Amino acid sequence: MSIDLSGLSAKELGALIKNAKKRQTVVAKRPAITKVRAQLNKLLKSSGYTVEEVFGSEAPARGRVAKAAKAPAKKAVRKLGKVAPKYRNPANPKETWTGRGKQPRWLAAHTTKGKKLEDFLIKK
Repeated sequence: MSIDLSGLSAKELGALIKNAKKRQTVVAKRPAITKVRAQLNKLLKSSGYTVEEVFGSEAPARGRVAKAAKAPAKKAVRKLGKVAPKYRNPANPKETWTGRGKQPRWLAAHTTKGKKLEDFLIKK
């Protein structure tokens, strides 16, 4: 974790130091994690439980906070099938459009000049 100290005023730096010292005393008063882990294992053993039964299939990661919940699964996206093109550019026959989504630039340019969309329909 890094904090950009260059933009802080003297008052803000003082408050930051004060908060850091408070946090330091709180952390220093806590017992060592190895001692807490040993007490927890002893309590679980005397109660007849295992770490896996209490915390799930895996024990909590050492030195890290276990995530409360996994990220939600992504929604399934409906796949649309391929659609045959309906419109073709007369100037460049390789440029086509299915009629779905935003109009391509070539078609928008022609329609703003006054041509109708039906003029570009592909004849079947």
